[in-house]
Amino acid sequence: MTAKAQKEYEVIIIGGGPAGLSAGIYTSRARLSSLLIERGVVGGRITDAELVENYPGFAEGVSGAELGQLMQQQAAKYGLNIAIAEVTGIELKIKKKVVKTTKGDFTAKAVIIASGSERGKLGIPGERELTGKGVSYCATCDAPFFKKKPVAVMGGGNAAISEALHLAKFASKVIVIHRRDRLRATRIMEEKARAESRIEFLWNTVVEKIEGKDTVKRLSLRQVKTGKESTMDVAGVFVAVGLKPSTDFLKGVLPLDKAGYIITNDRMETKIPGIFAAGDIRQHSPRQAITAAGDGATAAVFADKFLEL
Repeated sequence: MTAKAQKEYEVIIIGGGPAGLSAGIYTSRARLSSLLIERGVVGGRITDAELVENYPGFAEGVSGAELGQLMQQQAAKYGLNIAIAEVTGIELKIKKKVVKTTKGDFTAKAVIIASGSERGKLGIPGERELTGKGVSYCATCDAPFFKKKPVAVMGGGNAAISEALHLAKFASKVIVIHRRDRLRATRIMEEKARAESRIEFLWNTVVEKIEGKDTVKRLSLRQVKTGKESTMDVAGVFVAVGLKPSTDFLKGVLPLDKAGYIITNDRMETKIPGIFAAGDIRQHSPRQAITAAGDGATAAVFADKFLEL
């Protein structure tokens, strides 16, 4: 679905994940002319999740793709306009905000920023050169390419363990490489991983280099405590080492914390009147779909109140 030709709205929502879609449901139901701008897949990063087990209302769980699609359908039902474009900046005018995108400029009296976060990078030799050639950031997308082959997963949080569990359905062996001696993932995720025979753990270890010419062949490793170096032959590397907020387009527009997250109050208001933030993009966000949806609803409610002033 694409936006109508109009360029002016009462509310513009940046980001189409649970926070943005929830905000869109609320603003559209309030009969505010609303535009949601998403640069990738509507539904956001949750669409990469094979199974979401902790979203209320789905006792047996729901795929991330289905959950995102259901949210989009619900928002569209109330008239939310959606444009696929990348936001490049925001210009502040006296009575409106100009949202600059790769598909032109759009204006609104209120803006809700729900642009989420991106997968972090390792920043090591071979990562960029072999991305798409064995280096991946999405097991749901790429796991079938590694049937009966050994792969490694970098990270120790829920995202890394979720990747490992999905990969175990395809790969001959999945080695979770973590720089610490214990996981950051929740206990239930760890229990699932330890119960999977194809998943192994390599503790206190970092990857120094990803080697290979046309495809990934091996990893150069370093033991954190002893400094001992070694290599490991793998066909693929899945990187899940944290998240980076998608706020590059906001530099100079809004105050950000040291990590690049947006600072808000409990009404999701930023320091700029009429600009709100919701979801993973917000400082101290729990980074859960349900809390992102709550943030989006809160931002929409107070955006509506702002427009009444």
